[in-house]
Amino acid sequence: MNDELITEAGEATIDGVSSNASLRELDAANARADENWNKFLLAMADFENYKKQMEKRIQMIVGDHRKSVLLRFLPVMDNLERALKFNASGDDKLRGGLEQTMRGFESVLASEGVKPIDVMGTPFDPRVAEAIGTLPAPDGVDDDTVVEVAERGFMMGDELLRPAKVLVAKHVG
Repeated sequence: MNDELITEAGEATIDGVSSNASLRELDAANARADENWNKFLLAMADFENYKKQMEKRIQMIVGDHRKSVLLRFLPVMDNLERALKFNASGDDKLRGGLEQTMRGFESVLASEGVKPIDVMGTPFDPRVAEAIGTLPAPDGVDDDTVVEVAERGFMMGDELLRPAKVLVAKHVG
């Protein structure tokens, strides 16, 4: 069968093929191509979402591990602070070494964004401190005011790394 087609370039003939069938095949192929393109775009969007989720998970894992390591340093610092308190009138060389070691730990923590929480003399705040006991309130001090810090608390950025362990004032009687 010889069908004649009129194109921009002029007349053309297609031997043995109906022009309607060719157009239907072309339309079907274009529809499949559009469908495959849309599937590709969806797959790319899914992959981008997956990458973002994995990055968040990795950051969370690294942050948790970092927090865990830093928490292990804090009892060592607590022991150094206790040693400095009890060695108030002791050997100057030993005290100097303890102070130097303490400054080293504080420097490492500061470089990691860890800062001590100053709660002494402030109203008790359960978001940053843990009350481990009470003491009789001195004159002029309100109830629930922190009067002694047994263990310093620390923040890492805006996040609580460890709450302070404190004694709060209570009026007797």
